[in-house]
Amino acid sequence: MADKRVIKTPYYLCEETLLENNLKILADVQKRSGAKIILALKGFAMWSTFPLVSKYLKGCTASGLHEARLAKEEFLKYKEEAEIHTYSPAFKEDEIKEIAKISNHIVFNSPNQLKKFIGKIKEYNKKIHISLRINPEISASPIDIYNPCGIYSRLGTTLENFDESVLEHLDGLNFHALCEQNVDALEEVLLAFEDKFSKYFKHLKYVNFGGGHHITKDGYDVEKLIRIIKIFREKYAIDVYLEPGEAIGWESGYLCASVLDVFQNGMGVAILDTSAEAHMPDTLAMPYRAEVRGAGSAGEKKYTYRLGGNTCLAGDVMGDYSFDEPLQIGDKIIFEDQIHYTFVKNTTFNGIKLPSLAIKRKSGEIELIKEFGYEEYKRRLS
Repeated sequence: MADKRVIKTPYYLCEETLLENNLKILADVQKRSGAKIILALKGFAMWSTFPLVSKYLKGCTASGLHEARLAKEEFLKYKEEAEIHTYSPAFKEDEIKEIAKISNHIVFNSPNQLKKFIGKIKEYNKKIHISLRINPEISASPIDIYNPCGIYSRLGTTLENFDESVLEHLDGLNFHALCEQNVDALEEVLLAFEDKFSKYFKHLKYVNFGGGHHITKDGYDVEKLIRIIKIFREKYAIDVYLEPGEAIGWESGYLCASVLDVFQNGMGVAILDTSAEAHMPDTLAMPYRAEVRGAGSAGEKKYTYRLGGNTCLAGDVMGDYSFDEPLQIGDKIIFEDQIHYTFVKNTTFNGIKLPSLAIKRKSGEIELIKEFGYEEYKRRLS
C-alpha cells in the first residue's frame, strides 16, 4: 500500500506523466516499425510502475534468475502474454532449470554454454526460444567500461568463434553494442553485424538489436530508426527486438537530497544525505556530471560549492555547482534524471541508508512506495 506521508530525504521520485511520455514514444516505434520493444530490467526495475509499463511494452529482458523472477512475478501479473528473455554471460547448473521454466527466450553468451545446457533447457521448457549473443567487433560506446565489443571482451561470440553446429538450435541472434547513443551508431554496428553474420539469418526467426538506443532523448532520429528496422525486417523476413533500459526511465524523475553541513576549505563544501558512490554510481563510473535543479557550473552563479556524499570515501563527490543564494543546512538538492541505472545499482556502503522510492502520480499526488532502513543493510551481512 502506497504511503502518503511527507517523504524524508534522500529519495528517488519517478513522475508517471514523464514515464508515460517515454512509453508512448516507444509504443509508436513498435507500431510503425513492427519491432518488439522489451524492458531491460538492468536499467529500470521499478516494479511499482509495471501496471503502466506493461500497457506499452512487450515484456522484459533479464540478466539472470532474479531479474527473470521479478519479471514473472510483477510484469506478467499485468500482462499474461508478456515475454521474458533471459541472458547471462554464463548460466549456473543450479539455476538453469528455474530460468528455463520462467523464460520464453534464453540467450547464451557462447556456443560452449549453449551446447552444455541445450538438452536440459528443452527438457524443462519445450517451447523456449534459443538465441546466441554475438560480438560484431564494432562499437561506438563512449568509454571502455561500457564497451561490450572492446578487445578481449567476455560478452558475445565473434565470427571467428562462431560454431555452426549450434545453428540447428538457434531461433535468434542478439547483439548489444551501444550506450545511450543515437541511431547513427546503430546503423554502423548493424552494417558490421550483417556483413559478418547475415549468411546465417535464413535459419532464424528474429534478431535482437540489444539496448543502448537513446530513443526518448530529445534529438534522437526516431524516423530513421523506424526506417532501419523496417528495411531489415523486410530484407530478411525475420522479427526484430530492441531492449532499452535507459530509454524507459530517461528524464522521468530525480533524486532529492538534503544539505547536512556547509563549511569552507578553500571553497564552499556542502555535505548531503546521499552519496555518489552508493546512490548515483554511474556519475563516478562513466563518469558524468549530474544536473542539479537551479544550479550552474562552478563560478557561473554567485555562490559555488563542492557537493559531497555522506560516506568516508574521499572521492564521494558529485561535483562543483554554483547557486544564486548561499546554501543552508536543510536545503533540498535535486539531482535530475536519476531514475535509470541508479537504484538498480545501489549499495549500502558505510551503512548509508538507501534512498526511498516515490512516485508522482498523473494526478499530481506524490506517494511513498518504499522506505529502506537498517534491515536492508544488516540482511546483506553476516
